Amino acid sequence: MFIRIVKMSFEADKVEAFLQNFEQVKQHIRNYPGNRFLELYRDKADPTVFFTYSYWENEADLESYRNSELFKEVWSFTKKLFRDKPEAWSVDRLVTLD
Repeated sequence: MFIRIVKMSFEADKVEAFLQNFEQVKQHIRNYPGNRFLELYRDKADPTVFFTYSYWENEADLESYRNSELFKEVWSFTKKLFRDKPEAWSVDRLVTLD
């Protein structure tokens, strides 16, 4: 399993559209085969910056999602709202402390 972090910066007047769309699609993303966890974060210093944090079983599952009709629809809508180019990282968890 690995973690995918995506940083997205939106135009201020587009934030609400993003949040409404995310509310509609979040369960579909979370229930996509191979997705084990999904969270959305908002930057405390800049309310137009958001991060998605998701767990995927393997890279093939993430690639399957990225090639799916669901992703194409979500990304087609979302990318029109960006202020800056999104950034993404795929990372492995090394240590967890509870």
